[in-house]
Amino acid sequence: MPGQRTAPVIVGVAQATWRGGDAPDPIEMCAEVVGAAARDAGAGDALLRRAGSLGVVDIASRRWNDPGALVAARLGIAPRETLRTALGGDGPQVLLSDVATRIAGGSLDAAVVCGAEALATLATAMKDQREPDWPALDPDAAPTRVLGSDRPPATDAEVAASLIAPIVMYPLFESVLWARRGDTLAAHRARLGELWARYAAVAERNPHAWWEGVAPSAERIATPAPDNRLVTQPYTKLLNSNIQTDQAAALIVCSAELARELGIDRGRWVHVHAAGHAYDHWFVSEREDLAASPAIRHAAQGALGAAGVTIDDIAHLDVYSCFPSAVQVACRELGIDPWTDAREPTVTGGLTFAGGPGNNYVTHAIAAMVQRLRDDPGTLGLTTAVGWYLTKHAVGLFGTDPPAAPFTAVNAQAAVDGTPRRATATGVAGAATGEACSIVYDRDGAPTVAAITALLDDGRRAVASSGDPALLAALDDEPLAGRALRLDGSGAFAL
Repeated sequence: MPGQRTAPVIVGVAQATWRGGDAPDPIEMCAEVVGAAARDAGAGDALLRRAGSLGVVDIASRRWNDPGALVAARLGIAPRETLRTALGGDGPQVLLSDVATRIAGGSLDAAVVCGAEALATLATAMKDQREPDWPALDPDAAPTRVLGSDRPPATDAEVAASLIAPIVMYPLFESVLWARRGDTLAAHRARLGELWARYAAVAERNPHAWWEGVAPSAERIATPAPDNRLVTQPYTKLLNSNIQTDQAAALIVCSAELARELGIDRGRWVHVHAAGHAYDHWFVSEREDLAASPAIRHAAQGALGAAGVTIDDIAHLDVYSCFPSAVQVACRELGIDPWTDAREPTVTGGLTFAGGPGNNYVTHAIAAMVQRLRDDPGTLGLTTAVGWYLTKHAVGLFGTDPPAAPFTAVNAQAAVDGTPRRATATGVAGAATGEACSIVYDRDGAPTVAAITALLDDGRRAVASSGDPALLAALDDEPLAGRALRLDGSGAFAL
């Protein structure tokens, strides 16, 4: 079989969760899970010494320039290169695809992919007005390479309209989905609760999940309450990703030849079959349809096509779940109904319940997928990854059986770049038609600002915002789509 000797296989995985707000520093967290992954493979230090590459997903808790060098020093190993990703949830798959490509090509024998976040511990320290005792930043340090794009995520107009934080941008997408369904606000939120309850049920069985105990019901997830406050319309706290966790995960990938040489049990092997990568039009306001993602579609089609399979051949899924709109858009592009598909949409429980540790969630998802496939040999699993605002996308395809073709990481960017791009307008005063709206609430449940997109008669899109209480009240219980409004030319709007 072509490329069988250098086929990239994941042979070791590990995850860890620390509770109580007193986790070790993220470098130590990485070192611990990497050591555990080597033990999971059954090859221990012999495998780690063969790792020519050590990649660390961008750490939000403290942004070391070269965290891989610090992790390697803690482990007592000397890889030829250290890698770091740019900010974004696609980082774990970007790292894995990079090293898998070079393993498949014969230029690399083994690699470590890891990441850690101690955001809960950091929050505790900040509350106590102290700095955590973590390794200092070194401005002169630099990894061998930084992978991924680190360009600004939003235009000046989007930032001015409060469309910058993910907790504002993803509800904007949700408002389009809500308008297209035509449901009442209560019915739409109940539907989201049903979707998120599927994720919560998986987290209840996941020993590494941040959520402990019985999974919340769909009704609890969807109903605003003192312990489940309304964050943005229509999302309660339990419909948002939870980044304040202390979690780490690691993968060790090597060639099939090295796995055989080190005597790693074939029952531990999970082949990396294929991957797909693409960015949607970078700025949200330039996208033709706010409830679509050509990048997910083309990246997934590329990965599945390279492996010679379809989405119906996939037994296990992990659909990136920072917010419900992300799941709905991805599943539409994948051809899946996340409410009715017999396959669970996650192997972890998702970013709300399993935990959303900064950029590193997908390392946990892949580690969990590896274990799921080991328990169900002969099947295939697919994971998706998202960075920024449905901007950066990556797909990974895995299985215990050898792939029919050598590993390929498909770059689907050309196909995405060929899709329509909407022109934008700034400084325009006059009539427009409402398209999407994101309303942000304070901790007491009062609306504070509405960030919107609107379409002009010539098809251009404008963004605007307002904190006017009367206007916020008028927008509170029905979608903005199709409503007549007026832009004032300086970034504000009125109905």
